[in-house]
Amino acid sequence: MNDWPGGWSDDNRGNRYGRGSSSAQPEGARVMRQVRRGPAAPPGQGYGGVPQQPSYVNGQGHGGYGDDDGYDSGYNTGQVYGGSGGPDGPGGRGTREPRPAPNWRRRIKVTSITVVTLLVVTSVATYFWADGKLNREVDLSKVIDRPEAGEGTNYLIVGSDSREGMSAEEKKELHTGSAEGKRTDSMMILHTGSNGPTLISLPRDSNVEIPTFVGSDSGKTYQGTGRQVKLNAAYAEDGPELLVRTVESNTGLHIDHYVEIGFAGFANIVDSVGGVEIDIPQDIKDSKSGADFKKGKQTLNGEEALAFVRTRYALAGSDLDRTKNQQKFLSALANQVATPGTVLNPFKLYPTMGAGLDSLIVDKDMGLWDLASMFWAMKGVSGGEGKSMNMPISGNSANGNLQWDTAKVKTLVEQLKNDETVTVSSN
Repeated sequence: MNDWPGGWSDDNRGNRYGRGSSSAQPEGARVMRQVRRGPAAPPGQGYGGVPQQPSYVNGQGHGGYGDDDGYDSGYNTGQVYGGSGGPDGPGGRGTREPRPAPNWRRRIKVTSITVVTLLVVTSVATYFWADGKLNREVDLSKVIDRPEAGEGTNYLIVGSDSREGMSAEEKKELHTGSAEGKRTDSMMILHTGSNGPTLISLPRDSNVEIPTFVGSDSGKTYQGTGRQVKLNAAYAEDGPELLVRTVESNTGLHIDHYVEIGFAGFANIVDSVGGVEIDIPQDIKDSKSGADFKKGKQTLNGEEALAFVRTRYALAGSDLDRTKNQQKFLSALANQVATPGTVLNPFKLYPTMGAGLDSLIVDKDMGLWDLASMFWAMKGVSGGEGKSMNMPISGNSANGNLQWDTAKVKTLVEQLKNDETVTVSSN
């Protein structure tokens, strides 16, 4: 029995595609034995209930799944696997969904908030770090019989010859000697107010009277006897509190804040800012301080700077000329510290702050803002916004100390109290 549908055989299939046929027409679908025979298929179906297979013309399916249901095998688009309509997802025909435009306003807002937050956190952390480094050792509440405070703010700035914490090698390198204790090497009053800063040096050899005072450690009252001594002797006798008491008593000017720095601290600050440029007016050579400079502009490191501000024996005016050099250098140092290259560079700012704050001794009421105001005023002096001078001297007293010009000092103090422009000169 012939198993081919409709009695077909290889001999009677006629000219059909396959089996050596030259016909270009493909064979119809064969009905296999496992396919159930049944009634004739409706139009559009193949034989025996087998769906007609799709044909392909120009890559598009016809007659089966093609045009009617939008079926695409994926070969036409190159997407054989995972395709669900095209390369860009369902319903895609090779086109890409447009990306939404970036929300620049939101991005800028988020970035700004982040930057501001970081700045605030860093500033607050820096403030507390720096505030914790201040050595608030001087108690001005122990000073008695103080004059009334005037307008503006008055700082007593003291450079001591303290060698505390210095090794033998450092003492030799900085030419400080090995004297025990500490004495004042320089003293200045810095007044800040609405008429620009005024920096006044108080020569260490100034003749002053030690007034009645209360001992800073003992609490005992020591009556004044009219003793005439050099100003630096007050510090040597009972420290910062007696020095403030003596300055206030002999000038009538109220001191608001006290700031002191030792040899090592001064040198460290200079080194932390990379040195300070200064114009030295003359050749200087002093074996006692270690100074050896040629005239002209040059950048001094910490060791050289300390030698420069301590030199007096090689200067014609001795201590009076030294105070001028000290003013000049301190103003240049403050100007260097306040430059953007230091303030905006954390690799220089933090070492400078650390070196300075570790070595400063201040009064208990001194805050970071007060300290910053002091440095800014010092910068103003070097920038020509203020005035620098020595306390007016009239000559030598009977004991050989420098005698202040009483009339000029009185006028100077009144102008400072009233925060007026200083018209008094050193000469």
